[in-house]
Amino acid sequence: MIITSGLKKYYGDTAVVDDVTVELPACGITSIIGPNGAGKSTMLSMVSRLLGMDAGSVTVDGLDVSKTPSDVLARRLSILRQDNHMTARLTVQDLVAFGRYPHSKGRLTIEDKEHIDRSIAYLNLDEFRNRFLDELSGGQRQRAFVAMVLCQDTDYVLLDEPLNNLDMKHAMGMMKLMRRACRELGKTVVLVLHDINFASWYSDYIIAMKNGKVVRHGDKNAIINPEALKEIYEMDINVHEIGGHRVSLFYD
Repeated sequence: MIITSGLKKYYGDTAVVDDVTVELPACGITSIIGPNGAGKSTMLSMVSRLLGMDAGSVTVDGLDVSKTPSDVLARRLSILRQDNHMTARLTVQDLVAFGRYPHSKGRLTIEDKEHIDRSIAYLNLDEFRNRFLDELSGGQRQRAFVAMVLCQDTDYVLLDEPLNNLDMKHAMGMMKLMRRACRELGKTVVLVLHDINFASWYSDYIIAMKNGKVVRHGDKNAIINPEALKEIYEMDINVHEIGGHRVSLFYD
């Protein structure tokens, strides 16, 4: 379980994450939703120690992320940021192999190579394994970066807007893959999402942020309803139920 307590981050005098105390349950998918500027990505970056916190604490299964050695934390938790840009010209296989660095320190073993092969296959990237990243579409590159994160083989996988650059079909495929990773590999997946329908359809738990604070959290039915969504987004949002899932429609 990931627990944040009194988490704060300031830019100047502005609190972009303001006293966030919340539990992210182990196993399954937790989605963090909210309007632009809500502090979602900043919170995720502090949880993964990519960004320092100004106050508060984060623990991952009892490990304090601010004090845990980097190599220990990297074997427990992995993250994919929004801005995934590589200056080096790498193939898909080269990129995915970076996921093994916390384990191999650059000296790949047979076990590491097996993890690389499995991750490439899991993301259906076998036909692209020897292609350079700059020869791929945006969606294919995104899948390659997700394969790298899965190759790290951590219990917790944090993804910041992983549906960027994906059309509806491939976004749905990505969310199905995350559900499969939770079910088959025992992963705990935490995602920042803008599409509340994807959050509703695939999440086990949802955290809603606004103005740097957590305003709602709970199972999808506690969040995907007109009252809660109006509080989060400050607009009326109609909600329908389809096949046991709630989907939303914006209206004036």
